[in-house]
Amino acid sequence: MEIKPFNIPKRIVFEAFKRVKANRGGYGVDAQSLADFEQNLSNNLYKLWNRMSSGSYHPPPVLRVEIEKPDGGIRPLGIPTVTDRIAQMVVKLQIEPELERHFHPNSYGYRPGKSAHQALLKAKERCNRRGWVLDMDIKGFFEEINHDLLMRAVRKHVKESWQLMYIQRWLTAPVQYEDGRLEEKRKGTPQGGVVSPLLANLYLHYAFDVWVEKNWKGIQFERYADDIVCHCVSEREALELKAILNVRFNECGLQLHPAKTKIVFCKGGRNKGDYKTVSFDFLGYTFGPRWIKTKQGQQGLYFLAVVSQKSAKRIRQEINSWPWKYWRQKEMVEIQVYCRSRLRGWMTYYGLFGKSIIRNVLFHFDKRLSRWAKAKYKQLKTLMQAARRINRARRMNPSWFPHWLAPKGLMKRWTGGAV
Repeated sequence: MEIKPFNIPKRIVFEAFKRVKANRGGYGVDAQSLADFEQNLSNNLYKLWNRMSSGSYHPPPVLRVEIEKPDGGIRPLGIPTVTDRIAQMVVKLQIEPELERHFHPNSYGYRPGKSAHQALLKAKERCNRRGWVLDMDIKGFFEEINHDLLMRAVRKHVKESWQLMYIQRWLTAPVQYEDGRLEEKRKGTPQGGVVSPLLANLYLHYAFDVWVEKNWKGIQFERYADDIVCHCVSEREALELKAILNVRFNECGLQLHPAKTKIVFCKGGRNKGDYKTVSFDFLGYTFGPRWIKTKQGQQGLYFLAVVSQKSAKRIRQEINSWPWKYWRQKEMVEIQVYCRSRLRGWMTYYGLFGKSIIRNVLFHFDKRLSRWAKAKYKQLKTLMQAARRINRARRMNPSWFPHWLAPKGLMKRWTGGAV
């Protein structure tokens, strides 16, 4: 029987591997993929368990990858190696149940049993009750987390010495750029790490959730990681809350983004006064006033939530990036296999408050499909002829794509009524 300084069950390491495999993900600085790791699975897992149990495990650098944001900025990701992701998952599985006991019910991000849809539904409900929103954006949140303050919060709940040791090591693991340059980390926790979202939630639990509820009685908010919406009863309350939170976040080493943090008037009706800001984005949706026609035939201005322009643009760009030229040599079934789950995912997520808007966005797919048909079938001389052919396929086989079950008339708007 092997005696180790730290009692880490082998079954936890194997369970961690299964979770990491299910989450997939790319390789880190060692260029080892999940498939590579599995080729010698038992030995690799044993070596990891042995090193973690003896205290000799030191995480390698995280690979820095930069992802373009829809607004043109850059989101830096830190991608750990496969082995390190498994090690992080071991600790996460051990500490998450205890932390979950303390987290706030209005915190929805990266939590078991919580979802973005729950946060969106609650935001819509509260917008109907309170006329003002403080929409907050924390500048570079993951990059700015103060290690000392975070570890103080961690020690409040995590008592096992090995768990504390490895969390500290992950926080200070260097970042490796694509050119091989290493950068030491004195603050922040890398987006892309397995344990990072849990640690980030813990940080904001004390920096915001608990503090604001204690110091601002009756506050209503939804927080999804660092995306926070607060509901206020007046513009004055929203201004005061913004000012006090500016101070609070500065005390915690964070900063509200001056351009992206805004106060929003969030009521429907014709009288919006002189308020310039009457909409905000939250989790891919835009909450704002829209003219709609009721079932009784009356038109009115209502405060609604629909897929945001940024999300719609990103969806169209992804559709454009699909291998349409390659598919010219293939049949429709090949496109169905590739696209159906993606289209269904967008319909499900962005159709929470009604599917008409996201169906209009996904109509871009039908346009690309018509171009594909024109390129594939030489007898189709014009794009209009190709659109008619796709429209006919839609009527005859509405189950081919999720959004094809939309109300009649969407295709007619583009084809000029031709069917």
